Amino acid sequence: MQYPEAISRLIESFTKLPGIGPKTAVRLAFHVLDMEEDDVLMFGKALVSAKRDISYCSICGNITDKDPCYVCSDKHRNRTIVCVVQDSRDVIAMEKMRDYQGLYHVLHGAISPMEGIGPEDINVSSLLTRLQADEAITEIILATNPNIEGEATAMYLSRLLKPTGIRVTRIAHGLPVGGDLEYADEVTLSRAMEGRREL
Repeated sequence: MQYPEAISRLIESFTKLPGIGPKTAVRLAFHVLDMEEDDVLMFGKALVSAKRDISYCSICGNITDKDPCYVCSDKHRNRTIVCVVQDSRDVIAMEKMRDYQGLYHVLHGAISPMEGIGPEDINVSSLLTRLQADEAITEIILATNPNIEGEATAMYLSRLLKPTGIRVTRIAHGLPVGGDLEYADEVTLSRAMEGRREL
């Protein structure tokens, strides 16, 4: 049996979202049919509003509804440290921690030769421009993901930034709090040993 055209379009739209396969898309489409019309209208307006009203900060590249973003415009932040992250979701994760009071720079991706993504495809050039324009920055914290792409990006940025004289650091990787050694893989254990500190 074929779905009515409106349902088929809705299913197809849902499959464009990451992690949504055909079965989940069908389930979501039928859920939308069961929703109250006002809720569906609010959902649609929220989608359009997010797409229309959210942009990228001209300074750090984070998502924002005003430019500059709330972090860059906060005069109480430590303006000497910039934490470089892959994605705006990483900024949100760091902010939830409430310990970091510096600034951010969002790359919008990571170097991945397998996927054809090079340094020119991520937000690196604006980082260099920012560092040249702002002499107050004394440290760059590379907080890219601890995977092959994140490591490649961190290594690239480290080499690129060394000549500037700005201190370049990498976040530590290791065991999660509450984790057991016996369940950790070799790479995680190795990173935990490398990142050890004196007590």
